[in-house]
Amino acid sequence: MIERLIDGAELVEDREIDQSLRPKTLNNYIGQEKVKENLKVFIEAAKQRGESLDHILLYGPPGLGKTTLANIVAEELGVQIKITSGPAIEKSGDLAAILTNLSDGDVLFIDEIHRMNRSVEEVLYPALEDFALDIIIGKGPSARSLRIDLPKFTLIGATTRISLLSNPLRDRFGVISRLDYYTPDQLATIIKNNGVKLGISVDEKGALEIARRARGTPRIANRLLKRVRDIAEVKGEGFIDVSLAKKALNMLEVDEFGLDDIDRKILDNLIAKFEGGPVGLDTIAAMVGEESATVVDVYEPFLLQLGFINRTPRGRVATSLAYKHLGYPTIDSDE
Repeated sequence: MIERLIDGAELVEDREIDQSLRPKTLNNYIGQEKVKENLKVFIEAAKQRGESLDHILLYGPPGLGKTTLANIVAEELGVQIKITSGPAIEKSGDLAAILTNLSDGDVLFIDEIHRMNRSVEEVLYPALEDFALDIIIGKGPSARSLRIDLPKFTLIGATTRISLLSNPLRDRFGVISRLDYYTPDQLATIIKNNGVKLGISVDEKGALEIARRARGTPRIANRLLKRVRDIAEVKGEGFIDVSLAKKALNMLEVDEFGLDDIDRKILDNLIAKFEGGPVGLDTIAAMVGEESATVVDVYEPFLLQLGFINRTPRGRVATSLAYKHLGYPTIDSDE
């Protein structure tokens, strides 16, 4: 799949800057106010009782801060955190090795938990409920079950596809929180704070200009800030104002709605070649050289969110907002 500047999924370059830019406490974490307030109460209650925190499930689109929150929870509890992902735990033995190496109160963070193998998931059930591992030793008639006690730990699971999580696993989380997209003002605050950490001055309007094009996602905002900083240092005066931000983002082909050239290509083909649609999913996928599943998961959600396309039984249709944005004569009504 093509790596896109405005894709919420983690890129290699994000790992280089994420650690230095991530907030370390809930007080410094911008946005997600309801989730933060709940976590503050649950963390304080667990500390007062001297117990491990309930298992937590964080879900929502990629790039909104699920991993950051998991690290903050461990920091606030004063415990260690072990980080892994669903696809990385291939066998039940892998999970057993991770769990038996935890200490009392530790946090285990599993990213993309919906992609965990079902046989591994079943081993996790008694670990979450009873803090124990049930292991089968031997095969056939001589096989016997051995139960190993585990330290009391907190599992924090993160997923972008909560619908793919099995009901038995979802039911074992005591706290389930959804992370929502950020407002431009919240992102502007993050951009200004992180500009200081990156050694670049960003004024209010410049930060807001970057924020408007970041698709409501902190990871994208940080990525854009890093690229705009490079342009400001080479082609500007070493600081980011609204004029420089617009110039830089236009160079990066990220428009005022946060669309890139692939988004615009989809809309342009719908309008110019197919008179606005309806157009089948496979045809749209062929237009951008991607799999149909990639179009559904990566490209469509934001276009739908903006109201630039509609899904119909016959296919995808461009709306009057898309016509207007690309400068085509506005259609009378949307199909």
